[in-house]
Order: sequence, then C-alpha cells, then structure tokens
Amino acid sequence: MRGVTRKGVPSPMPTRHYEPRPVVSGVQVHFRGDDGRSKTYDLSTLPLPGWHEELAKAVAGRIGPTGTLRTLASAQGFWGALSRVMRVLSSVLQPPQTPQALRPEHVETVLRIRSSQIGEGPARIELRNVGLCFEFEPLLTLIDSEAHAVFRRRIRYRHSPRGGYSDGELARLVGAARQDVSAMVRRLETEDDESIADGVAAGRAQNREDTESRYLNQRDLTPMLVLLVANSGWNVESIKELPHEHRVMEGLAVEIDLLKRRRGPSRWHNNVTWEIGPPSKALFTPGGTYLVLHNLMEAARRRMSEPSFWALWHSGKGDSAWRNPFARNLSSGPAWSDWIERRQIMADPAPDGAVTLLRLDFNRLKTSVDVRRTRQMGGHLPSSTLSNSTAVLFRNYLSGDASMIDWSQEVVSESVEDLLSTALTTHRDALAAQGRTSLDVRPLQASQVDRENTTGTAWSSCADHDHHPVTGRRCTASFLLCFQCANSIVTAENLPRLISLLDALEVRRREVSEESWWRRYGPAWAAIRLEILPKFTEAELAHAADSKPDDSYLDLVEPPWERE
Repeated sequence: MRGVTRKGVPSPMPTRHYEPRPVVSGVQVHFRGDDGRSKTYDLSTLPLPGWHEELAKAVAGRIGPTGTLRTLASAQGFWGALSRVMRVLSSVLQPPQTPQALRPEHVETVLRIRSSQIGEGPARIELRNVGLCFEFEPLLTLIDSEAHAVFRRRIRYRHSPRGGYSDGELARLVGAARQDVSAMVRRLETEDDESIADGVAAGRAQNREDTESRYLNQRDLTPMLVLLVANSGWNVESIKELPHEHRVMEGLAVEIDLLKRRRGPSRWHNNVTWEIGPPSKALFTPGGTYLVLHNLMEAARRRMSEPSFWALWHSGKGDSAWRNPFARNLSSGPAWSDWIERRQIMADPAPDGAVTLLRLDFNRLKTSVDVRRTRQMGGHLPSSTLSNSTAVLFRNYLSGDASMIDWSQEVVSESVEDLLSTALTTHRDALAAQGRTSLDVRPLQASQVDRENTTGTAWSSCADHDHHPVTGRRCTASFLLCFQCANSIVTAENLPRLISLLDALEVRRREVSEESWWRRYGPAWAAIRLEILPKFTEAELAHAADSKPDDSYLDLVEPPWERE
C-alpha cells in the first residue's frame, strides 16, 4: 500500500533497523552499480601491499554509492587503469612502498613508461583517471601535493571521432541485417513445436540444430543490434540495455523507458516513443523493429528467471539454456567480424582498387545515422539530435565524418553567399531609390572635397546634411546608413577609420548571432568590402591599415544598453 502522510498522520517508518551493506571489507571493494550489475575488486591482487588498505578506501570513494563511476563498464575501465599503473609503479628502480613515499619523479617515470607503450595522449588520460581516485581520503592527505599536481596536469590529447560509413556501405550493412531479421521471423513462425524446448529444459536435447531453429541465439545477435541502432539512432550500449516492459499506444507507437548512460546523476532514464509503422514496414521503424524482436524472443523470455528484452538460447542445460547475453557485462556477445564474414559485406574499394570486408563499428554506424538525420533537418542540430546533446552530437560523432564536413562547408558557403547577396542587394536598392547606382567614392586626397560645403561623419563626408535625399529634411539616420545614402562621399582620408570599423564589425560578429549581424551590419560591411575598398590601390590600403585608429566609433551607432 502506498504510504500517505498529512497533518496529524506521521510518515510511515521502516519496520526494522536498516543497515547499509558495507562497500569495503578489508582490502576488498564491493561495487554495486546503478545499472544493476555488481562485482568485487580484491586489492590484494595488486602489487605494493603497503598501499592496499588506504587504496581500498579511496577506490570505494571513486566507485562507491557517492562516486562518479556507477556502471560496471566504467568501474572495469578504472580498475584496469589502476592495475596497470600500480604494476608499473612497482617496477621502478625504488618503488614507493607506501602512499606517503610517492614522489613526483615516480609519477613521471610511470608516465614515461606508459607513453612508450600506448602513446603519450592515452597515457596521460590513464594517469588522470587513476589520479582522480587518489584525490579521495585517505590518499588525498597521505600523498605529497607535488605528486598530486603531476596527476592533475591538463590533458591536451583529444581522440578524434571516426567518420561514418558511405551511403553504399551503410546500405549494404543495414540491408544485410534487415534480411537476416526477416529470415528469423520466417524461421520461428514455421516452427511451433514445444517438445524440443521441454527436452532442453530437462537436459535431454540431442539435436542442436532443431533447438536453434526454434529460438534466437548468439549467431542472430549482431544483425538485431545493427538494425536497432540503424533504425533508432541510439548508441549500442543503450540498445543492449533495452527493457522488455513497454506500452503500445493506439497501435501507432511504442513507449519504453530507455537507459541512457553518461548523463550524470538522476539523468539515467529517458522515456522514448518509437514509431511502429505499418506491418509491411515494421523493420524500417524503431518501434516496429522493437516489437518484432520482442515477439521473437518471447518464448525464451518465459523460461528465464529474470525476464529481459534480450532472451537467447545457448548451449546450457535446464533454466540456464536461456539467458540475456548482456546481463553480466555489456561487452559480451559474439565477434562482429563473424557475421560480416558470413554475409560477405564488403567495404568500398580502396584508391588502389583493393576490396576488403567491411569492419563493423557501432560508433561509425551511429555516426552515419546522425549524419543523415542532420542532413534531413537541413543542418539544424537541435532538431536532429535525439540521444545526445547538440555539443556531444557534433564533438563525438559528426565532427569526424568527412562527408558531413564537406556537406556542412557547402551549406555554410551557400548560406554566406546568400546573406552577402541579400546585404549587397539591400545596399544597392537603397541607393537606387535615391537615383544613384553606386556610392560617391573618390580615390583622391581629401583636399579635392569642398570642406566648406560638406559635413564630416563617423566614416565618410556628407554633401548635404540638412537635406536627406529621401525626406528632404535634416538627417537623423544612423551613421551606418551613410553607406546607403546618395549624399555620402568617401575619400582616402576616410580609409583608416573604415578599416578600423571593419575590424570592429568582425569582433561584433562573434558576439551576436549570424542572422542579427547580417541584418544590422551586413549592408554596411558589403558596401565597404565590395564597393569602397576595391577603388583604392594596395599602397593606399596598406598605408591606411598602418594608421588606423583604435576607436572605430561603432559605439556611436549601438543602443546605449549594448554599450554597457
């Protein structure tokens, strides 16, 4: 019964005393992850026994309930890094037998040895990973501060994401996966005899091929993963954690609570709604694919003690004959290369004409899906992202794809050309409305201008400040509009300040949105760049650049609240 409290009704209390399970037992650290997986790490297997007791407490802080590593995969990665560093540390000439004996030169030696083995960038990342553990008590106090500083060095190494598959490679990969899943549907629909399954449960199965024909197995796993990643756009780790609980909404979509890693505290679960589509297109939509695979594994799921979405048959006996291959570890499963070789999925020909088997990489597969979704959205990243933030999508997936880079450069170039054309058209239309086709630009000295009959402005001279060409009244327009006025006169005397204005506009471009910049400054920028500067010699422009003032006067045309 759900507990309810209100004024006068105390909150329900536990019926007995709660005692949390210990994280550290001697030199053993018990990990219980938020993903439901657990493991015990025995520090007595590491060298340098003088470290074990204090190190166990620090490890508990790193992977314990309040730590940041809350999945078995992340804890395993940290444990591997810690084991390697401790082994190398024990092999130095005079190893530190206790944490108090650790010195900066010890850490430098470990970094040098690991850099020679795996490269400087990965070695620094590994050392930083271990250093984060050493910042927990009691090691934070016991280890020398200068040694801590070596662990905290900034990491300049950054792994560049790999590009996605080409259109041909993606089509061959997803096509083969879809064909295999279709074959699974036909295979299981034609077999409905439970007698062999009962024999397997009793340990009496003699014909392995008959049993495999009635249940999905490890050989079927890879194409299912490929199809789900390709249709949903989620990374393969989230696909491996798919729940079997779901809700079908009016036969149009399926709603599931998806586990999304690396989102930080309290952001692990993400409710997603996947389109089902018509029955003939079930394997082309994420919801349809999910339901098809869910139904195919239902018979095996009923025989599992802990039901899960993934329910495969393997060569065990009794209830252990059916299992979730990712229950203990997400890295479990068959070798992806076996399926590629079996299906003979080829990569695109190399420049020398050589043709090889395609290498299956689920990160590249997700990148390919993200690239195509982003293109469909016209390059609008916030709309195209589903499973990652915009920054993560671009940094970890799109930025390494050559086709995405070429496409985005083409889109940006076309956009800039359109904006420039619009700005130049605005400038010329404004002059045409005043009976002129271009500005009055005089590549002569300022003495050629009648100073008595002109008025100096911020970046040019005005032939008749008291009579605007359009209104006939005294001009009150912004100085930026002088570049679209028939009364404006530009001479070599104005060049230094014009070049200073261009520099200020480039700085301003980084401070406002691209759309706002082109709308507010585009016509003036286009007039200076395309109509005024080309009429002066390179010597005049170089002299003006050398003598340009620091003050561009741009603040004269900005609203007061933007100048503060």
